[in-house]
Amino acid sequence: METTTRSKGRLFIISAPSGAGKTTLCRRLLAYYPDIVYSISYTTRRPRLGEKEGKDYHFISRENFLEKKALDYWAEWARVHGHYYGTSAVFLSDSLARGRDVLMDIDVQGAMQILTRFPEAVTIFIMPPSMDVLRQRLTQRGTDSRAVIEKRLENAAREMEQKDLYRHVIVNDDLEIVMNELIGIVKR
Repeated sequence: METTTRSKGRLFIISAPSGAGKTTLCRRLLAYYPDIVYSISYTTRRPRLGEKEGKDYHFISRENFLEKKALDYWAEWARVHGHYYGTSAVFLSDSLARGRDVLMDIDVQGAMQILTRFPEAVTIFIMPPSMDVLRQRLTQRGTDSRAVIEKRLENAAREMEQKDLYRHVIVNDDLEIVMNELIGIVKR
């Protein structure tokens, strides 16, 4: 994708309930459009198996996160499932000012905060095919207890109620079809 002809980059926000497939979709979109910069969130939660510092998240302590919050470091931040997540305001502003397109993978709360600072952002909400499929995906991960899965499902229902706040809503029931939709949105 040509980014040198535009003076300002575009911000793409993808949100979805936990387990809906947004991480897989974001990775594939970045492979298709290697010039898009991925916004790596900061979190206070521990890394999951296979996650790497600076690739999946920036893992920091709760204390460090709250210190940065006091310094207005975050373009958005939220407490989700008992952990803090945030996005560097400096990273976003600098990347967009240099004409770089940026992809964000954030929750609904974060997306709404980002839109107050970046109202021109392109917002995309990924829906699971059903709550049963979502439960199955979360269970198959093997990373969470039954209680955590139930909490994630409760949160998913609340997040899906807010899908109409997004410019684009896509049901992730066929990976290839969803990827074609995402590629079309970025091209437009």
